[in-house]
Amino acid sequence: MGKKVMWEIFEKLRIERGVSAYEVAKACGFRAGVISSWKMGRYTPKADKLQKIADYFGVTVEYLMTGEVKDGYYINPETAKVAQELFENNELRVLFDAARDASPEDLRAVHAMLLALKRKEQGRNDEPC
Repeated sequence: MGKKVMWEIFEKLRIERGVSAYEVAKACGFRAGVISSWKMGRYTPKADKLQKIADYFGVTVEYLMTGEVKDGYYINPETAKVAQELFENNELRVLFDAARDASPEDLRAVHAMLLALKRKEQGRNDEPC
């Protein structure tokens, strides 16, 4: 795939996560000029930089380059389904980074625990001052 497709995928991921190109570059350990040069078509990130970008977004380098996912991230299909549900919930998206081999039960337990903590916190916020 060409540089343009990779840039479009990068932009899609960046916008979905609400981060700037500068923030991505900083988090990945390289200067913002790398991203700028990539956008202008003067540079294609080398494999090590692509891996850092992919890791930052929680995707594979293959996805970053092509937009395609051949093999799912999670080994167990049921775990993949639960993880997708969590990922689509903006407040629980952090769980998307769960271990690849986590069981569906483990993900559900963590999900239930976070919901309970959230309810508890909301209860505190509802108390009179």
